[in-house]
Amino acid sequence: MIQDIGTHYYRNEYVPVPPKEQDFILYYNQKNILIKKTKDSFLLPHFCDIPNWEKEPYIYLFSIDEHHFYILPQLDPSLLSDFTFEDLVIFRREEPKELCFALITGFHLFSWYESRKFCGKCGKKLLPDTKERMMYCPHCHNTEYPKISPAVIVAIRNKNKLLLSKYAGRNTTRYALIAGFTEIGETLEDTVKREVMEEVGLKVKNIQYYKSQPWGLSGSVLSGFYCDLDGNDTITLDQEELSTAQWFEREEIPYDDYDVSLTREMMIQFKKGLY
Repeated sequence: MIQDIGTHYYRNEYVPVPPKEQDFILYYNQKNILIKKTKDSFLLPHFCDIPNWEKEPYIYLFSIDEHHFYILPQLDPSLLSDFTFEDLVIFRREEPKELCFALITGFHLFSWYESRKFCGKCGKKLLPDTKERMMYCPHCHNTEYPKISPAVIVAIRNKNKLLLSKYAGRNTTRYALIAGFTEIGETLEDTVKREVMEEVGLKVKNIQYYKSQPWGLSGSVLSGFYCDLDGNDTITLDQEELSTAQWFEREEIPYDDYDVSLTREMMIQFKKGLY
């Protein structure tokens, strides 16, 4: 999965140290990332790739091994003429995996910083704290921390079948599992039941936790659950959320290879008869 980066060590404690020449820059334009494509991989810009890099205002993000990663809010991307903007979905297919994890995790923080420029309580400009990752308002003393939205991924079993679906309004051919965000006042298990009923009109039982995954693209942490159909298997599709949903026999699940997502792993684990 996206967080599986082998022997590399991810450190997310907030230690805003000044950058060095070989530290990495993460520069985003909406859902595009500035990279340099190579024959078999991609490169992120280093600080040494831009002139007068010591004078650039920076936001420290995290570290992987000995390298630090930063956002440069005022960077002029034309200074990096050898780099181009690519759709952020490259994290699903490119190597090296530790840089893919970095760019999608960095996007989570970039999105939070972009939406936390002004105080939600009094409207004054927010300032970054120097001791922890937090934005604070010097006027009303409101504090704001990074937003993480809990969500569930649900694999619904019907004996030897698994329910697969596709999202509505998206240009994707990939099948997915039922998913949704947890609402205030409900447990993750309650979210499983509610989302399944809302999206496909089914009841479920024997809800079993599998594992979790950070997913920076939606600013969330995903919790995967397997569960069993409880009663009638007739699907009532919420067409605003899904374009299709259908039962697949275990042997007919259209994937054999793992990718970076918890969803794909759960599908293949069922296909292999492990769940």
